[in-house]
Amino acid sequence: MEALIPVINKLQDVFNTVGADIIQLPQIAVVGTQSSGKSSVLESLVGRDLLPRGTGIVTRRPLILQLVHVDPGDTRKHDEGGRDTEEWGKFLHTKNKIYTDFDEIRQEIENETERISGNNKGISDEPIHLKIFSPHVVNLTLVDLPGITKVPVGDQPKDIEIQIRDLILKHISNPNCIILAVTAANTDMATSEALKVAREVDPDGRRTLAVVTKLDLMDAGTDAMDVLMGRVIPVKLGIIGVVNRSQLDINNKKSVADAIRDEHAFLQKKYPSLANRNGTKYLARTLNRLLMHHIRDCLPELKTRINVLAAQYQSLLSSYGEPVEDQSATLLQLITKFATEYCNTIEGTAKYIETAELCGGARICYIFHETFGRTLESVDPLGGLSTIDILTAIRNATGPRPSLFVPEVSFELLVKKQVKRLEEPSLRCVELVHEEMQRIIQHCSNYSTQELQRFPKLHEAIVEVVTSLLRKRLPITNEMVHNLVAIELAYINTKHPDFADACGVMNNNIEEQRRNRMREMPAAVPRDKAPPAGAQGEQDGTGSWRGMLKKGEEAPGSGPGSPLKGAVNLLDVPVPVARKLSSREQRDCEVIERLIKSYFLIVRKNIQDSVPKAVMHFLVNHVKDSLQSELVGQLYKSGLLNDLLTESEDMAQRRKEAADMLQALQRASQVIAEIRETHLW
Repeated sequence: MEALIPVINKLQDVFNTVGADIIQLPQIAVVGTQSSGKSSVLESLVGRDLLPRGTGIVTRRPLILQLVHVDPGDTRKHDEGGRDTEEWGKFLHTKNKIYTDFDEIRQEIENETERISGNNKGISDEPIHLKIFSPHVVNLTLVDLPGITKVPVGDQPKDIEIQIRDLILKHISNPNCIILAVTAANTDMATSEALKVAREVDPDGRRTLAVVTKLDLMDAGTDAMDVLMGRVIPVKLGIIGVVNRSQLDINNKKSVADAIRDEHAFLQKKYPSLANRNGTKYLARTLNRLLMHHIRDCLPELKTRINVLAAQYQSLLSSYGEPVEDQSATLLQLITKFATEYCNTIEGTAKYIETAELCGGARICYIFHETFGRTLESVDPLGGLSTIDILTAIRNATGPRPSLFVPEVSFELLVKKQVKRLEEPSLRCVELVHEEMQRIIQHCSNYSTQELQRFPKLHEAIVEVVTSLLRKRLPITNEMVHNLVAIELAYINTKHPDFADACGVMNNNIEEQRRNRMREMPAAVPRDKAPPAGAQGEQDGTGSWRGMLKKGEEAPGSGPGSPLKGAVNLLDVPVPVARKLSSREQRDCEVIERLIKSYFLIVRKNIQDSVPKAVMHFLVNHVKDSLQSELVGQLYKSGLLNDLLTESEDMAQRRKEAADMLQALQRASQVIAEIRETHLW
């Protein structure tokens, strides 16, 4: 199981090469307040002085420190003086440069910190990667984080506390991270900021280990026995006490090895019963053991995560396409693919099926049979026609002579007016289909042919060509639909089989009603018994036109004045707006209404069937059939190749990043496969 940690280090190296943190690898994050002894603990684990020192905030960028154990007999590195050394370091940002002088490593950490974070005590979340090779270390991956602070110092921003807290939470929120909470022994354990922050992300304490530093600096007469035994604040993974080097020891160049010996002597004297479970060496072994078990528990999920990401990046890289070598072939291929996908979207055979809403041919079908169909069905055959309108049309069609029958001209006049109302929804149907075919262009660009995103100018040109083709077909289709309605208006076919049947049924109903009325009327008076209307009229002066005059009025030209004195001016007689219709008028209006409704339903059925057919033929099918040739004719020209196939500025960079990440994920997958083969998992 010891070999698991080098495997994680190898995975860390793999992902460091692409600068990505998409994989949360098992590691140990060191958390504590400023001057709590975090750096001293890390240096004790390394066995060398390598971290910057000073007052205030010193660690201003996360330091990912990988400790790699090497056997003393392994190949040693040479320092600048040509001497062999068994300990050396490497930074990720300096590539393959070997550092054998640990003072130089410390200086490089300071320089790299100031390069990103500046020299005003500000912080950055961009980590520094350092790998230490030594026979005196155990395999560990540690993350040194900025110390928790409360008050801004110097040029620090006012929200420095929030910035540091967010940075710490970003790292320790990783469920694969072990939290090393560092607290000084000369402070109250119950007020430990490190344990407080750790408990926020690890309330059960399953991945938190507490370290109590500065055991030798406690007040006289006190000790840390209760704290180390877990009686004050229990911590599941344990509490380990250590003794740090003082600033005087550091100034006097006291080595870490000497400090560890003094630490062991102090523990034996002050805490003899706990000496074997505390100290730097025990801390290193505990961290190594915890990290190994943690890695073993995390590997299955890690393997799944790597496989999922590899598939995603493979798909992403495929969408970016390969660099263009043969421009003519590439252009023709993209044009053909777009035309095919456009047609497939209409036919419903596209690779990417929209699930959120209707699209393409399905939406066109919905427009035909739901939107257009329901709109036509909602048109009232007699809408806008009142009984008075119908009666007026009948009377106007008879001229100056009273008619014995309903004039056919009035029926044609009124039915044409109603049929004309079908033209507007028919043209609206064409407009809706045209809009949907415009939307299909965007659908194909977003989902079906993502390669077009590589070439923005080609994409714009294709959109323009298809839009222009649709624009040209729109007036032609509108004209055809207009003609369909005009054809219906041109000839009112009263011999239409459906209309003839309706008229026959209606005539039978009218005749039946007439016979019923005749049966209800009283018996007629014999003609020879009836008094002559003319004689009676002449006797009382009401039977002739003179009877129209009021009593006392004289007939025109009969009085002594103007010859027109006493005449009736008919133009001054008000026309009644509404009146009760006679039975004859009522019957005539009902006949016309029934004829209009019957014929309108026949025409509406024809329009509902013929308009979708016309739209399909003149717009949809024509565009489908001519799209490929139109695109080739407009775009497949040698003079346009370079311009159309110019990639977007960031496409090459994105392709390289995706390829590097895919390669890293594939290497990581191989590393995990090696674990299974060697039975480490």
